[in-house]
Amino acid sequence: MDRILIVDDDSNINGMLKEALEREGFSCGQAYSGSEATLRLSLEQYDLVLLDLALPGMSGEEVLKEIRGKGGLPVIVVSAKDDLDSKVDVLSLGADDYVTKPFEIKEVVARIRVQLRKRGGEQADNRLVCGGLEIDREHFTVTAEGAEVPKLTRQEFRILELLMQHPTRVFSKDAIFEYAWQEPYIGETKTLDVHISNLRKKLKQASETEYIETVWGIGYRLKK
Repeated sequence: MDRILIVDDDSNINGMLKEALEREGFSCGQAYSGSEATLRLSLEQYDLVLLDLALPGMSGEEVLKEIRGKGGLPVIVVSAKDDLDSKVDVLSLGADDYVTKPFEIKEVVARIRVQLRKRGGEQADNRLVCGGLEIDREHFTVTAEGAEVPKLTRQEFRILELLMQHPTRVFSKDAIFEYAWQEPYIGETKTLDVHISNLRKKLKQASETEYIETVWGIGYRLKK
């Protein structure tokens, strides 16, 4: 049974989500603040987190950063913030999906099932090796020339995964974005460019090899 952690300081919303998800066959834990969420995640095993942003004390963004620093646990943000900038910022931090309040519970359930299917598919083949790079999908780790690469965000991990799956292919920015973020490309390149830059810096910390090549006017590929 998949286990969901619901993080929302509104007890009515938290309780409603728990009741609805348990009717759908999920097991649920509840947290009402950011610090309580991080404590539960350190003590208990979960398959996905539903995360509000406006939390007392430790913000949802801070919780998300802490989750991403430790691995690839799927996180769906559920927030009343509905402007594009807020969504882009949170997705850039590593959220897997974003649901705006008020929401239909059927939509939340559908999005949860999508993320759990993706996670299951990713774990079906846990190891990917290309040149001096190796990805462990199960543990969300990367090594370069045998040295461990600092923890990647989910999007950084998926960018590298895509390039490694097709090492001779040049990928356009829209193709990389849609794979890494798993949503339609909206023509905004800054977010992707920042993630590529951060990925290069983390790889550089493990090995002096330049792994990612920019193909001007097209996109990126693994460097030959």
